[in-house]
Amino acid sequence: MRPPRYKTAVVSWLAVYPIITLLLWLLGPVVSELPVPVVTLILTVVLVILQTYVVMPFMTRLFRPWLMAGQSQAEPTSGAGGPSADDRSADDRGGGDASR
Repeated sequence: MRPPRYKTAVVSWLAVYPIITLLLWLLGPVVSELPVPVVTLILTVVLVILQTYVVMPFMTRLFRPWLMAGQSQAEPTSGAGGPSADDRSADDRGGGDASR
């Protein structure tokens, strides 16, 4: 099972805040003369890469007991072991173009 969204949001924020603060502190003097859109581009590219590949894997391991608290170990299936309706895309449920 997946953790509740509010828990995922809290852990994400706990990861983003120190990263962006550190980036602004380290890169601030270097990028201060650049236009705001360029600064935003640089900071977000670095932030997303660090967040995705370094920080969030660490944070999810660190907070796993809290993230998964109150959740059962067995994940329910949709009968035959296939994906549940929530896991299928709109195309699989008939909401998309059938000609693809």
